[in-house]
Amino acid sequence: MRVHRSAHVRDFTVLPNGMLQCRRLSYTARGLLADLLSRPDGRREDGRHMADTSPQGRGAIRQALKELTAAGYYRVEKIRRPDGTIVTETHVYDTPQLVPPGATRPVPGRAATGGAGALPKDRHQEPSLPAEQMTAHQKAGGQVPEVPDEQLREAVATLFRVIRPEPRLRLGEAEARELAPLVAQWLERGSSPADLAQALLPGLPARVHSALAVLRYRLERKMPPAPAAVRPVAAGYAECAKCHDPVPRSGICGPCAGLAPRPAGIGGGEAITRTGAARARAALRGCGRSLRPAC
Repeated sequence: MRVHRSAHVRDFTVLPNGMLQCRRLSYTARGLLADLLSRPDGRREDGRHMADTSPQGRGAIRQALKELTAAGYYRVEKIRRPDGTIVTETHVYDTPQLVPPGATRPVPGRAATGGAGALPKDRHQEPSLPAEQMTAHQKAGGQVPEVPDEQLREAVATLFRVIRPEPRLRLGEAEARELAPLVAQWLERGSSPADLAQALLPGLPARVHSALAVLRYRLERKMPPAPAAVRPVAAGYAECAKCHDPVPRSGICGPCAGLAPRPAGIGGGEAITRTGAARARAALRGCGRSLRPAC
């Protein structure tokens, strides 16, 4: 293949090869992105107008915009103004800008101090805490509890063992640490590595654009329920504080309190033993006569 390039003085756009050769994007998505980047800053453009002015239909343009959004090249934000109105702002990038799910930009408001010489806020300034350094606990809004380092290391090792058979779920060390608190919750709730594999590996799409997002979604949505707390079973009786005989409630029994005679226990007296033996012999003789066959 021979490539012929012309030297342009004006009306040209410089685009990175990484964007133009991104195999995760379809040719329609890459062409649409190149078209958007060639437009002047501040131009109003929407998906319907793009579809109406191109050979592709609205479905193809909609799918291309979804690809660009998932890859971090295209983002639509809704901003609330100080007067309460909401406006839509579209951002197009020539390099991927991965934003944590659910993250929103601070809402602009009226300045309390400062005048015309005050410096405006730079919307393109890098955040003080990059997305790669945010923990899963911060991204989930504080819903994932803090886990000790030892449990995190065990969770990372378990996660790598579980996803090793699936090449579409390759993760880096930093990505595995983001998912470690969720994996630790699975292990604390009695799940085994086989349970994790059954929840994470089956039914994957043919192309996985973000293994981190897929695993986080499945770990959160398929989280097993927390084990129910075992309530201690209360004893059905208590012991007398003096004689240690069983009583219905704590305290001392009636005989120890002088409120009732103390019952004789089994074998507690010669008369009781003699009477009981006589009754037992009489009962046995009666059973023998009833079982004797008639002549």
